[in-house]
Amino acid sequence: MELIKNISTAEQPYLFTRHVHFLNFSRFGGDQPVYINIIRDPVSRFLSNYFFRRFGDWRGEQNHMIRTPSMRQEERYLDINECILENYPECSNPRLFYIIPYFCGQHPRCREPGEWALERAKLNVNENFLLVGILEELEDVLLLLERFLPHYFKGVLSIYKDPEHRKLGNMTVTVRKTVPSPEAVQILYQRMRYEYEFYHYVKEQFHLLKRKFGLKSHVGKAPLRPRFFIPTPLETEEPIGDEEQDDEKWLEDIYKR
Repeated sequence: MELIKNISTAEQPYLFTRHVHFLNFSRFGGDQPVYINIIRDPVSRFLSNYFFRRFGDWRGEQNHMIRTPSMRQEERYLDINECILENYPECSNPRLFYIIPYFCGQHPRCREPGEWALERAKLNVNENFLLVGILEELEDVLLLLERFLPHYFKGVLSIYKDPEHRKLGNMTVTVRKTVPSPEAVQILYQRMRYEYEFYHYVKEQFHLLKRKFGLKSHVGKAPLRPRFFIPTPLETEEPIGDEEQDDEKWLEDIYKR
């Protein structure tokens, strides 16, 4: 209730960015905000987090010590393959069930890996999010954000491509990151099957949205995994059935939800 009040009464324009599991403002008498989000390949996200917690990024050698000061040395230097193959808690469920709960919401079952949380997360994406983008196609995400929310994101792609921004972005790359063995990646995929079903679903919806607004793909760097271990999502090359719908009317409908 305190979070809803703080966001609802903030002076506009207001952009709130935090790690918050989906919250239905209307259930508590508030006006639903415009939700946006970006997700990434689940294995790539896991690997980035695993090594970032241990070694930080190029912004400072001591960043990891500040974030995880109590981490023991044997845990900090734990081989990623051993963590996965020996089923350490950090490399198994429910710790690997990470992306879906943010879209599923506040219900306790949202933390339990399974179909219930997956379907609820999909429903919330469809009904409550203006846009859920894919990090691997970030430039297209920025183009759509500029189109949908120009007051907040006008010129965002130019800013993103600016050399000074690139220099800052390079400082946030996780250090000492390595790719697990093919066997370990396959095990991760099996453990994260719900995460990948959600990721592929969101990616398909994102591709439909891009085509609706005539965007060509700007695919980013490939995820850190062997492609043949994790099936690629279905392509959406066939024409969608509602091409005659006015684009601006579609946006108005989104805001009315």
